[in-house]
Order: sequence, then C-alpha cells, then structure tokens
Amino acid sequence: MAKYKKSSVLIIGDTHLPFELPGYLGFCAKIRDEYKCGTIVHIGDLVDNHAISFHSHDPDGYSPADEMAMVDKKLVNWFNEFPKVSLCRGNHDRLVDRQNKELGIPNRCLLPFRDIWNFPNKWEDKFEFIYNNVLYKHGTGYSGKYMYRTAAERSLMSTVTGHGHSAAGTSYIQTPTRQIFGMGVGCGVDNNKYAFSYGKDYPNKPVVACGVVLDKGRMPLLIPMKRNEKTGENKSL
Repeated sequence: MAKYKKSSVLIIGDTHLPFELPGYLGFCAKIRDEYKCGTIVHIGDLVDNHAISFHSHDPDGYSPADEMAMVDKKLVNWFNEFPKVSLCRGNHDRLVDRQNKELGIPNRCLLPFRDIWNFPNKWEDKFEFIYNNVLYKHGTGYSGKYMYRTAAERSLMSTVTGHGHSAAGTSYIQTPTRQIFGMGVGCGVDNNKYAFSYGKDYPNKPVVACGVVLDKGRMPLLIPMKRNEKTGENKSL
C-alpha cells in the first residue's frame, strides 16, 4: 500500500462553516486518499461569521451564538477527518479581531483565533505557509478571475490562493530562468445558503473544488467536485 507523502499537498478551499456544501468534507478526504497527500492546507475562511460581518445581515438568520454553536458541531467532523492541518487565516476568519478593533477593544481582552474554535494541537493557523517553494495564502486583497496568477506574479514564486470563490484554475508563468504557477482552488460553499445571497445575481458562480500540489511543488492540479448533470447541483458523497 502506497504511503502518504509529506511532499504531496491537499488544499481545501474556503468552507465558510456552517454554510459549507454537504459532501465537501467527504470529497476532500477522497482526494487526499487518492493522491496520498501527507500535508493538508486549508486555504482560509474556515468559518463565515456572517452574524458579525460588516455587511448586511439576514434578519432571519442565526444569531452570533447560534452560528458559533453550529460551527462547533461541524468542526468536530473536520478535526476527526483531518487531525493535522495548516490553516491560512482568511478575511472572514479575522472578523472577530476586525470588529474588536472597530470598537477599540485591546488585544489582551481577546482569545486567539485557535482558542475560540478549540483547534487540536496539530492544527496550525497563520496567514501563509511555504511548502516545497510554493506559497499558500488566502488571497485577501486580490480580486478578479485570474487573481491567483496576480498573486504569483507579485510573490515572485508559485502561489496557491482561495478567497475568490469563482476564481479557480491554474496559470503558469515562464521567465528566462524559471517557471512558477498560480492556482486558485475555488471553494466548498453551498451557494444556496443565505450567507451568499449577495452573489445571487452574479454571472459567475462558486466553483466547488479542491487542489493538490504534487512532485515536490512542481505539479498543481485543480479538482472540481462532480456535478449532477440534470440539476446542476454538486453531488454529495
């Protein structure tokens, strides 16, 4: 039986718990096992924090406490399936810090992000990680359908991003001396949830997918979750 390779990386897209697409967890686990990925990166926006966001809230939606309670229940399944993860903190993950700065509350009064969600010891959270000369970051501050390519050009190294739910793909950049790539891994959200109603009329919808990077950082692959051809809905595993 082939061993899982530390140099083979699975990248989980934005999940925005508790508003992830049913079956996305199982899909990511399936791809991990298929490609024997021994390193797991979550590209950010693990949680949505809709109830405390700076944007309009659904008055019929969950309260902040109820939303957090739902996330707690869902995280248990993610922790069990993926006991060791490198999480790139996203802009939605940072909403607690951002709201407290808006209110003028000093950092000493706040819990660290990992303590709010009771991360296991082997879950590490930072803004970015580098494995095999590939940069993994959420992508906050970038936009557009080729934002992942722009991120690679500005980082001057191969770069994997999330953040742009419809920005999924791979683009190579060749210089006279080296080749790098940018990859956007899409997301794992359920676009029918009220948290994403802001994009109801957007022509481009979220691409539900994950990514893998193989061959010691040289081979990026974007893997979309299969869709039901009759309804257009993503299949749950």
